Amino acid sequence: MTASDALLLRIEQNPSLYASLVCPADFDIDRRDPIDDLVLPTGAPLHPIAGCGAGGTYYLCGEAGAEERPILYADSEGRATLIGADLIEAVTLIVVLPFWRDLASNFTISELGSELRADYPAFDTERDHLLHALGLAPVSEEQAAAQLLATAARTVPNHVPYVPDDEHLPYEVLFGE
Repeated sequence: MTASDALLLRIEQNPSLYASLVCPADFDIDRRDPIDDLVLPTGAPLHPIAGCGAGGTYYLCGEAGAEERPILYADSEGRATLIGADLIEAVTLIVVLPFWRDLASNFTISELGSELRADYPAFDTERDHLLHALGLAPVSEEQAAAQLLATAARTVPNHVPYVPDDEHLPYEVLFGE
């Protein structure tokens, strides 16, 4: 079992961890039904593992048990991006920067972090507790954002999904090309 598989199993089997990822991280393992049936240009399989309240889906890319299985996020508006080289990197991002999607709209970490902490005053304490409970190394918000952008840059060309019955039009890349 890979480290990503073990992490997903731990989340699935622990209601407390699962609930902590739903809010404010918006990573809900009960939302595994994607809006579209997507395909990657390489033909590598996509395995939906979670969704968000806005209709987006998180996918493990590649064959089960493979050491390299990046995480792809596809939203309900036809945009997609890689967010982690594996589930560990992706969940770390989601826990540290639950507002990560808004970074694509040119909001700053400072602006988004202030809004988040206004809505969730105990966010920093809960984040640190969740990272520890998941066995994930803490990273700063800036480190998480830099890693996201580096990973997102690897989306093109092999991880830009498309809907096979929609004239094979690819999704837009969430963080630009």
